[in-house]
Amino acid sequence: MNSKVKVVADATSNAVIVVSENNADWGYVRLEQVRTVIDDNGFIARKTMSCLLKGPVETLKESGFYAGQELPGTIIIEESLAPFNKKNPERDYKIAGETGIICRQAGAPIYRRTKYVPTPNAADGTMVEHDNVEELRAAYASSNKAVTPNQQFDIQ
Repeated sequence: MNSKVKVVADATSNAVIVVSENNADWGYVRLEQVRTVIDDNGFIARKTMSCLLKGPVETLKESGFYAGQELPGTIIIEESLAPFNKKNPERDYKIAGETGIICRQAGAPIYRRTKYVPTPNAADGTMVEHDNVEELRAAYASSNKAVTPNQQFDIQ
């Protein structure tokens, strides 16, 4: 089961509405939702999803957002081979964990973003499967964070 979408204050300034550094007329509100997800291998996990609700600062203020406020809806994931932001496409690269490696399909980068939709139980968009598996395996193999099985977690 998914939690409600919540408005979250900025960790540094404690502000609910964060004003853009590039344009004082624009800002955003951070939203979070804890979702139950099941991966391709059938493992279930609880993950915190977050997104930014962007808009004119005046509109955000008039909307009356406050920390801890619960909103109806869902935070969904979208993936694409076309950039979501043509001016700054690198912002939405899908990165494999802590490796820093961009997930790719046929050499092209995969773009990923999260966004808020006011529809409860909305589904994620189509996921784009990466094929640079060998590059990722090599990165994980060379890291010091290798996972080894033990008797405490042995699935029969």
